[in-house]
Amino acid sequence: MVWHKRLEYWAKLALALVASALLWRPGRRRTAETPLPFPRRILLVRIDNRVGEALLTTPLLSALKASSRPPEVHVLAHAKVARVLAGHPEADRIIPFNRRLLWLGALAPGIRALRRERYDVVVDCANWSTPSVTSAIVSRLVGPKALVVGPRMWPVQKLHSLSVPARADTTQESLQRLHLLSPFVDDSRPARMSFRRPLISEKFHTWLEAGAGSPRAVVNPGGRLGWRRIPPQAFAAAARALIASGRTPIVTWGPGEEELAKTVVAAAPGAQLAPPTNIDELAALMRDAGLTLCNNTGPMHLSVAVGAPTLGLFLRMDMARWGHPYPPHRMVDLTPVVDSGGDIEARVFEEVRSFADSLQVRASTS
Repeated sequence: MVWHKRLEYWAKLALALVASALLWRPGRRRTAETPLPFPRRILLVRIDNRVGEALLTTPLLSALKASSRPPEVHVLAHAKVARVLAGHPEADRIIPFNRRLLWLGALAPGIRALRRERYDVVVDCANWSTPSVTSAIVSRLVGPKALVVGPRMWPVQKLHSLSVPARADTTQESLQRLHLLSPFVDDSRPARMSFRRPLISEKFHTWLEAGAGSPRAVVNPGGRLGWRRIPPQAFAAAARALIASGRTPIVTWGPGEEELAKTVVAAAPGAQLAPPTNIDELAALMRDAGLTLCNNTGPMHLSVAVGAPTLGLFLRMDMARWGHPYPPHRMVDLTPVVDSGGDIEARVFEEVRSFADSLQVRASTS
């Protein structure tokens, strides 16, 4: 499998080089010193299928709309996560990425439709750690005459008109991604994620209202990748810490995670199993509960985006890069505890109790 992955990696790099040669046009490259006109219509391209990655694009929307001459902003997103950005108040249009017949290049149906939009600027919202060949090629194809901006990383930078070097003073993903707009806007502003006003059913609204009389907290023990999940026993300890702090833990779950959630509820008497939720219902619950505990997953980014104080638990992931270490949120790296054979349940209990108490103090002094 390692050899297959390595072969796939080099094949993608070769594809980027071939595509850059085929799509090369004289005079297209720009340097950082070249004065650039502010765009009237801009397309942000982020076409992977992760909820968190879609939410990490929202600081760019806010930065563009806060400029002195706000442009019309469209976002090209993976069809599975376009729903995450749909209805965002600072996006003029969310476009699900049509991959059908993509091998046809400029003649592919989805590409042809976007080329007719005649964007002034297309931003390849990839990162500087791994070259995203498909994203770079799509960005170049949809903006044949546009200024295509993207991360300075070989060889995908050959498909850009202007390649932006990574910031040297931070590894935080939200700040780095906002930095892609530095040719046009001030990227020194805080990179804060955002989410639309959740749209929920009357039935779910009634359920929320029924529990509004007592303090609650959202506990989300799931996640897309099992190897970076904290064990359910640790989440049960967290739920018990919340109960000791006077909050009722509401244990939420996504597709295929109901049994995991039930395991946590069974080990923490007083915790409640949440009903099935879509992304808007989960966002509304997080916002109303006012405290979220979760792994480093899409729900963590969603909780931060709706402004709910969030305790993010990291395992074998770069917390400095993917976390949100600013009040009222707290990020904790549990990798050293696991690797040293420490008592992760005791550590999580204390972290949760401390976080819940700090929020209580904050509320009493505000």
